[in-house]
Amino acid sequence: MFCHGGTPASIEPPKTRALSLVRMRAFEQYVHASTADQGIATAVLRYRVAGWNGEAADAYQDVRWAIGQLREQHGTDVPIVLVGHSMGGRAALRAGGEPSVTAVCALAPWTPPGEPVMHLGGQTVVILHGRGDRWVPPRLSAEFAVRARRAHARVARFTIVGGHGMVRRSQRWHRFARDVVLEVGAVNGGACRPASHAPSPRARRP
Repeated sequence: MFCHGGTPASIEPPKTRALSLVRMRAFEQYVHASTADQGIATAVLRYRVAGWNGEAADAYQDVRWAIGQLREQHGTDVPIVLVGHSMGGRAALRAGGEPSVTAVCALAPWTPPGEPVMHLGGQTVVILHGRGDRWVPPRLSAEFAVRARRAHARVARFTIVGGHGMVRRSQRWHRFARDVVLEVGAVNGGACRPASHAPSPRARRP
């Protein structure tokens, strides 16, 4: 499941053509085209609102809801890999301890100081961050990775030339996400359901 970026505070729905959503659709399409013959379904989550919104952590709540929907539709043994960018990376990491999640791939994740890590104990976490990122400093994900390791998460963090938008050398970003899904998530998760281009779940309020 692919989780797009957003903004610190907003109660407006994400715009259909928002760059953060367009980026994740490109990732999802690339991974789907690369893995469809291997029994892997893909989906992009579109949040209810575009902002994280402090303690409400809206994007995280939406990711949790979507995980529940996937487990209901495909069974509780379905392995789920979360791929998130920026705010979506924060949401994916926050949801990394949810049932059925086998790995988290965080791309330039927004991980402010004090972001929780204890729930990631025993989880596989892979991070890629652009060394020239001016929106989310790479040191934040480096500090997060150190704390997550201390919490006994299996963490691998890498850096790449480029900034927050993942535009420069975009194919390397795409291939990185694909490889995590193939080599870490699906393998560790066990049996997969037959491949399909799954409809993108859109979070809604209960």
